[in-house]
Amino acid sequence: MGKVILTGDRPTGRLHLGHYVGSLRRRVELQDSGKFDRIFVMIADAQALTDNADNPSKVRSNIAQVALDYLSVGLDPSRTTLFIQSQISELTELTFFYMNLVTVQRLQRNPTVKQEIALRGFNDSDAADNKAGIPTGFFCYPISQAADITAFKATTVPVGEDQEPMIEQTREIVRKFNATYAPVLVEPEILLPDRAACLRLPGTDGKAKMSKSLGNCIYLSDDPEDIRKKIMGMYTDPTHIQVSDPGHLEGNTVFTYLDAFCRDEHFAAFLPEYACLDELKAHYTRGGLGDVKVKKFLNAVIQAELEPIRARRKEFEADIPYVFEVLRKGSDSARQTAAATLADVKHAMQIDYFNPEVLKGMIQP
Repeated sequence: MGKVILTGDRPTGRLHLGHYVGSLRRRVELQDSGKFDRIFVMIADAQALTDNADNPSKVRSNIAQVALDYLSVGLDPSRTTLFIQSQISELTELTFFYMNLVTVQRLQRNPTVKQEIALRGFNDSDAADNKAGIPTGFFCYPISQAADITAFKATTVPVGEDQEPMIEQTREIVRKFNATYAPVLVEPEILLPDRAACLRLPGTDGKAKMSKSLGNCIYLSDDPEDIRKKIMGMYTDPTHIQVSDPGHLEGNTVFTYLDAFCRDEHFAAFLPEYACLDELKAHYTRGGLGDVKVKKFLNAVIQAELEPIRARRKEFEADIPYVFEVLRKGSDSARQTAAATLADVKHAMQIDYFNPEVLKGMIQP
């Protein structure tokens, strides 16, 4: 059995730096490593519709935006299969079958589900209030994700730290299915970002994680001036009032971003009076280094990272039909793989009634 990656994103908006350091950058590295037999990257539009059912145009319009982000960061359709979730009907069938293996109580205990329910303001009880109830499809998100992962027999799932409970639930479903029917599903492993700062990049306001719904994002497609304004307005250390004041690194968003993006060569290019980030941190903590200078350095680092991405995006934006052809071909290829897994699943569940071999055994002489 080969090594296979499956990962993806919900098309509810353009992708941002949190996506980039949490998963996108790693996907490109894994693609370029040549260590994996197949890499599948999914635009999870069906999952996005679970809490955007009344706004399908939002999801539809962002399919191209997410695809452009994928291509611009360096995902190569010749080496990575890019596809749209809703075009693979086998995923829906697998989700339905897996529902019988998971209890409502287990879904209610899933930390990621609880967090997302709270973030969206859903009502998690029957109490009368003005909050909307939880859509069943949204509540069953972990089961749908298990179908996505197992359909491609993924061995590795590169995601952010917040997705760990979801991957664990996938493993539970795999173990339950294999024990109940037959060992046909693959139990995946999670692959987290290799830098601690990348596990959950905070928003520019320093609160929670970077999130489209919170409006605290720097998007991969933002123009240079918008990025500069967002960085110069970033949350730092509220006690660092005077330049001479000692600064604190913990909870300081600017230094968290530097941890995620900065390399030693950036100092030679943009701030040669320091050799590395440790020297910059030491100066900041003892006092005598202003936030504006640090933010200007961060801006130079981020601009250098995003400039080639913006340039590639402009090229792909000029040929949107090509982008959708990539997605069509990728979806066709992904469907073939998922169909093979579904056939294995149905055979294990003994519901492939019209399989010639099964029919032969059912026909009495």
